[in-house]
Amino acid sequence: MSLLTPIKPTKKPRIGLYSIGLEAYWPQFPGLRERLIEYGNHLEKKMEEHGEVFYFGLVDAEGRGRQAGEYFNENNVDLIFCHTATYSTSSTVLPIHQICSKPVIVLNLQPTARINYAQSTTGEWLAHCGACPVPEISNAFNRAGIRFRVVNGLLGLDYTPVGSLTDEVTHERPEALRAWREITEWIKAAGVVRSMRHARFGFLGNTYSGMLDMYSDFAMVQAQLGLHIEVLEMCDLDRFLQEVTDEEVAAKLEEVYEMFEISGDSPSDPIARKPTVEQLDWSARVAVAQEKLVRAYDLDALTYYYHGQNGNDYEKLQSGFIVGHSLLTARGIPCSGEGDLKTAIGMKICDILCTGGSFSEIVVVDYVDETILLGHDGPFHIAIAEGKPILRGMGLYHGKRGTGVSVEAKVKRGRITTLNITQTGDGKMGMVISEGEATDGEIMTIGNTQTHVKFALHPDEYMEKWFAEAPTHHCAIAVGNQAGQFKKVAELLQMRNVTLCKN
Repeated sequence: MSLLTPIKPTKKPRIGLYSIGLEAYWPQFPGLRERLIEYGNHLEKKMEEHGEVFYFGLVDAEGRGRQAGEYFNENNVDLIFCHTATYSTSSTVLPIHQICSKPVIVLNLQPTARINYAQSTTGEWLAHCGACPVPEISNAFNRAGIRFRVVNGLLGLDYTPVGSLTDEVTHERPEALRAWREITEWIKAAGVVRSMRHARFGFLGNTYSGMLDMYSDFAMVQAQLGLHIEVLEMCDLDRFLQEVTDEEVAAKLEEVYEMFEISGDSPSDPIARKPTVEQLDWSARVAVAQEKLVRAYDLDALTYYYHGQNGNDYEKLQSGFIVGHSLLTARGIPCSGEGDLKTAIGMKICDILCTGGSFSEIVVVDYVDETILLGHDGPFHIAIAEGKPILRGMGLYHGKRGTGVSVEAKVKRGRITTLNITQTGDGKMGMVISEGEATDGEIMTIGNTQTHVKFALHPDEYMEKWFAEAPTHHCAIAVGNQAGQFKKVAELLQMRNVTLCKN
């Protein structure tokens, strides 16, 4: 088993797909109907790389539209693609989406980059006129209050169908690559929606007292995202701790030594020391209990915080949290500290999309390099680390009780995206998105995760824009340029979103 093998697989999106045409064309232009269905089969095959596709086929009359709507309802799809294969009246399309109210993406994908003007017939032209009905359909959707988006470009075939009068090999053209990137992002966004609607988030302990930005209305979260929140107590975790065997601890220690580098004493900070054998053993024991808790309650993510009292058993228990929660985060169970449920949601979105999602906040600004250092005292998403993360023993957890082992690491160099999930004054959840570049700047040896991020704006200008959005003070760091992908997730979840910086 890989140390990064997910404990729970994410849900595959269920995608509805249909092509449109005009019934009157078929007897007039033999072979046109079959050709358009072939295009639809191409779309189905490509989409199946990312989700479960339900292709209804060709909708060419109002009655077929009603059948398609029922078909998509029966198959519980998350998103519907309307392929405008040729002209069709909007009255054919509208009933589908009045019956099945899932979001719709209109695909205006032309099969060729240029038609054969000299030899084209009317039937040949009709195989390429997918843009013709889009304004009419858009108008009908708008007047009916149906949410929609349009993807324009080329179909992306790697062959020319029999009977075509032009070159339809377009799969390497930028218009096809761009269109399929958009389509793939929409499908992945639908996967986030489905996974969230079936997710169970653990809330262990409480939110750090006084951090008002992180307090969340559980009913609001479930109403907007569909996820269930399981409220857990420290005694729930302690029950599993009592069941942990020495053999399980030894196996978990092997994972720890394989995944982390064990530090020596920090050269600068007297509270950051080489972890003791006892600290590592305790962290491994707690990590076993944490995994048992996740499995017993079938959790997809976890947010936690508990301070305890000096010498209290639960204070000792929470002191071993960070290593185990980093291990869980690496295996698809994002864990956010300080009881920050909203950032756990952001981390889960990143993880579903296989882009990481590491728990962070502003650490300090480097005005010489014009970077903002982002990080936290743990946990960390190991899958996106630059090198092997380091474990340091901590003489104390600053601002919290207890001592233990913490993770020191940075996100790998390259393009990153920060995702901040916030809650506005009207009680609605929103996204604040920024693309930047993770640099290899020097970090402190204090047992915290830290990554220098350079945005397109000067740090002061960037922070002015960021703070103006009234964010939660934590964010998730994902690898790659993900602004377009996150925006699609926000649209499907009907969340307000703003992008501050794009690479």
